[in-house]
Amino acid sequence: MQRKLILLFTFTFLIYFIGCKDRNEEPISPEEQVITKSVASCEGCHTNYQQLKKVYTPDPPSEGGGGCGGDTPHIEPYDRVLLSGNGYKEFKNDVHGKIPCTTCHNGVDGTDNKAQAHSGNFIKKPSAYAEQKCGSCHTEIVQRAKNSIHEQGWGQKSMVVLRSGLPNIPAGFAQLTQRMKDGYEVNCAKCHASCGDCHVNRPKAGGGGLSNGHAFIKTPDMRNVCVTCHVSRGGHAYFGQATGTVPDVHLTNRQFTCIRCHSKNEIHGDGNIYDQRYKMALLPKCTDCHSGVANTNAYHAAHINTFSCNTCHSQDYNNCGSCHIGGEGARIPSYQGFKIGMNPIPETRPFKYALLRRSLTAPDSWKEYGTANLPNFNVKPTYKYTTPHNIIKWTKRTQVASGKPCYDACHIIKNSDGTYRNKELYLFKNDLATWEVTATQSITVDNRLPVKWDVK
Repeated sequence: MQRKLILLFTFTFLIYFIGCKDRNEEPISPEEQVITKSVASCEGCHTNYQQLKKVYTPDPPSEGGGGCGGDTPHIEPYDRVLLSGNGYKEFKNDVHGKIPCTTCHNGVDGTDNKAQAHSGNFIKKPSAYAEQKCGSCHTEIVQRAKNSIHEQGWGQKSMVVLRSGLPNIPAGFAQLTQRMKDGYEVNCAKCHASCGDCHVNRPKAGGGGLSNGHAFIKTPDMRNVCVTCHVSRGGHAYFGQATGTVPDVHLTNRQFTCIRCHSKNEIHGDGNIYDQRYKMALLPKCTDCHSGVANTNAYHAAHINTFSCNTCHSQDYNNCGSCHIGGEGARIPSYQGFKIGMNPIPETRPFKYALLRRSLTAPDSWKEYGTANLPNFNVKPTYKYTTPHNIIKWTKRTQVASGKPCYDACHIIKNSDGTYRNKELYLFKNDLATWEVTATQSITVDNRLPVKWDVK
């Protein structure tokens, strides 16, 4: 009997012990977190969920709308700054976790008064001052990244200043009115990021705040970081989310993440300023992997130097236009489309024809910020050179019916009744809205197609 009681006690203890062990390995919710430090300290406050809820400041009314990526998810202020879970443990075990909070954020430690703690030139995002706060350890990266497209958004800024009749970036951006600069910051800048937006924080477009308890992530997560910003024309296409499309072959066949093609050196930049992203020398090229393709089939032999690869291998793509910055949004709502036109950047890309996407801007896009009409709007086309991340080998243009010539699905073919097949693939002047014509007619295919196509 005594032996049975001992066995029963041992069995019960093991169940209890194992249960506790498993329970301790589960993520700890904010309400359950055990507080070990005084709230009169940076860490003590930011590890105490109830204290954060007690002292938090509500967000001001939102400005700028969701933009092309949709509405920004709302995350409560106290959730955005909570130090908790495995990410916080990683942070504390990392070299960054050994640095006092005030070294990076300034402010005052040793107080439970929020106003006092956030005084002393407090910095919410140290990487916004990367040369001062990150440069001592990451000197080379900071010097390269400070002028990068990722951090500065020079391509967007260039379009704004040139259409405003100002010199190109960077000088032209400094000459914008303060209202225009404010409008850019609120509506356009949320996806352009400093170091922390990729490596520590959740991107602003994803709600902002700490993404993983202040852990420093060396390689950003594709879905939770890259695609959060590159959603409308990046992740949207790559994951095949649009009706009638399928995921990119590089995802389905190879499970490539963004970093597989876009190197850290490209993303960090090379220190130079580029007014257009296709000028960046470190951008990946199809031929980096697909070498020797010039004569692998009839399509390549005919068009390898005439068309960009995307012209044949992309699927329908996300377009929109005529966006009012800070206003009612796009008058041309998002739609899936496909247009081949004349290459708008021949100085950068060598092809005669290219795949194009409609851009957001319109002459009165900035009317809410004091500019009724951009005075030099027509300086650039409203359709841009594009390289969608929705590549597949066999598309509607590369597949033809048995017995048909290889060009049957992509050349414009005149039918016996005078109508045309495949004409919808190409950008003609009559595809443009009235306000687009002067800016964009130089890249339409009107009177620029092969004579034998007999296109009227």
